[in-house]
Amino acid sequence: MYDFTIVGAGIVGLSTAYKLSLKYPEARILVVEKENKVAAHQTGKNSGVIHSGIYYKPGSYKAKNCVDGRHQLVDFCKKHGVAIEICGKVIVAADESEVPKLKEIYERGLQNEIEGIELIDADRLKELEPYVQGVAAIHVPCSGIVDYAGMCRKLMGLLEEGNGEVRFNSAVSNISNKGDEVVIEAGGDKISTRFLINCAGLYSDHVARFAGVHSPVKIVPFKGEYYELKPEAEYLVNDLIYPLPNPEFPFLGVHFTRMALGGIECGPNAVFAFKREGYKKLSFNLKETTETFNFPGFWKMAKEHWRMGLDEYKRSFSKKAFVKGLQKLIPDVREEHLKVSPAGIRAMALQPNGEILDDFYFEVVDRQIHVLNAPSPAATAGLAIGDEIVKRVEANFTFQQSA
Repeated sequence: MYDFTIVGAGIVGLSTAYKLSLKYPEARILVVEKENKVAAHQTGKNSGVIHSGIYYKPGSYKAKNCVDGRHQLVDFCKKHGVAIEICGKVIVAADESEVPKLKEIYERGLQNEIEGIELIDADRLKELEPYVQGVAAIHVPCSGIVDYAGMCRKLMGLLEEGNGEVRFNSAVSNISNKGDEVVIEAGGDKISTRFLINCAGLYSDHVARFAGVHSPVKIVPFKGEYYELKPEAEYLVNDLIYPLPNPEFPFLGVHFTRMALGGIECGPNAVFAFKREGYKKLSFNLKETTETFNFPGFWKMAKEHWRMGLDEYKRSFSKKAFVKGLQKLIPDVREEHLKVSPAGIRAMALQPNGEILDDFYFEVVDRQIHVLNAPSPAATAGLAIGDEIVKRVEANFTFQQSA
């Protein structure tokens, strides 16, 4: 029997397993993953940004875990040779009307104790990013880029050096409590474990339902569509360039990201995905789409944000419209500078009233912890989320490891 079984080998699941192995060195720990590798979905298909924590509501899990997680991530990657660079980013006010909002974000950054941030004028912005158009910006020197998939492979290696194991091609199909153990059916096997932690990301609500946990929160998938600058246009971007975020929408807008393993990504455009792991333009799953459409919260959210949604779809099907969005930051970008880059899917947790759940959300039941929302910056905050889950294990479960 295992002591802890974690569902999902993304960065949250592997960070949780790693932190449990540090807290309980003698514990037998298993990570089950339905794919044949780590970081197969959200973790390995994002832009690789290390977020500073500047945007988030002071005092929220997102704010605290992002700052703590960022420091831990940087130390971990430097120690273990994972590709990383603290290159900094700029958040740009395109015109004078955006300056008040820029100052609000700066003040929030001060409240969140983001080190080194400063308001800069257009001249300083040009020094940092010569091709960006803007009247002012926030320079965030502690932001950076990292190879999250590489970090996950390192976490798996460290886990396996101890009493940990990662089992691939093991999709969970049922979970039941039997006395003092949890029985998980996964990949054709029955796995007995003392405690279960669900870090299944896009399918976290489904895994919870297998365990009889019917949360009011529903995962709704949104596709992030990217382009990449062709090599001859990479001179346009030095590091990370962001617009002011729309406070009514949980996405940061199309931006430019220099990536840890090379290349410069532009995006993402954010559109509803008709399949939870559907990365192609026309990917579709009838059962999953019907499930979303039957959820009242989806239609309430759609009614609130339909205008922005139409703009996103316009950019999805029109490269010209996508480029127009990019030109608000860098006017010299042209259609011929861009090539299509792989898409990613983000798990957005919706409440029945249509409100987007904007913070980390856990449900704890007998011998089980379900992570039902781990929004951006979950990758940056992964190690800190692992700490948070260990605290919940200590608070809710009785676990005595062998001497």
